[in-house]
Amino acid sequence: MLKVLIVDDEALVRRGIVLGVDWAAMGCVVVGEAANGEEGLAAVERYSPNLIITDVRMPKMDGIEMMNRLREKGCRAHVIVLTAYSDFSYARSALQFGADDYLLKPFRDQELTAAIDKVRRKEREQTSLTPQETLPLVKGDKSKYVLQALEYIAGHYADQDISITTIASHLGVSEGHLSHVFKKETSYTIISYLTQYRIHTAMKLLQDCRYKVYEVAELVGYRDVAYFGSTFKRLAGVSPSEYQDRCR
Repeated sequence: MLKVLIVDDEALVRRGIVLGVDWAAMGCVVVGEAANGEEGLAAVERYSPNLIITDVRMPKMDGIEMMNRLREKGCRAHVIVLTAYSDFSYARSALQFGADDYLLKPFRDQELTAAIDKVRRKEREQTSLTPQETLPLVKGDKSKYVLQALEYIAGHYADQDISITTIASHLGVSEGHLSHVFKKETSYTIISYLTQYRIHTAMKLLQDCRYKVYEVAELVGYRDVAYFGSTFKRLAGVSPSEYQDRCR
């Protein structure tokens, strides 16, 4: 599973990336976010991501300088660069420091998904050549429990009674230990990740105008439609009905 770090000074852009991609289906998990290159460097050291999705123009330290510093430190993470500036010099600088792809804002979710898929293909090729280098990502109890928790959430997010208690019980581990390792490896609490997963799924369902908002709420595990609506708006920036209208 690829660990993904998102670096962009615009919070709405970061939210859009987090919610716009079906990470679990692509074999990925977003482990952290950062608002500039300096925060990005610290996040890379903390989370050891396999893939960094970064803006170019940011305060304090831009994406190109961050990539330069990371390469100097020996970081081999894949990088997808985002920028609103079409000047090829930015692309050239990004490619010089080993960027895997270069997308111009505003980009479509499909474009980002295609870029991520290209990175996954490269990762598989590297794994076949040097399998010993990727084993630490899936060895040990911590990674095992986190991966199993992610799989459980993907299969049971619609259960209205899903909780850290039910997940920990299914995995045969204590709630405290599971909470600790999940937060450490993904930067999310289990409940916040479950919420992100539910809302992302709701966004896909709302694009099918045959579903009513209350039906979508039930399908992703919410008993209270009003609570679903407020949670959706907090994460997506618009209400479920407004989002559905935009998709018509």
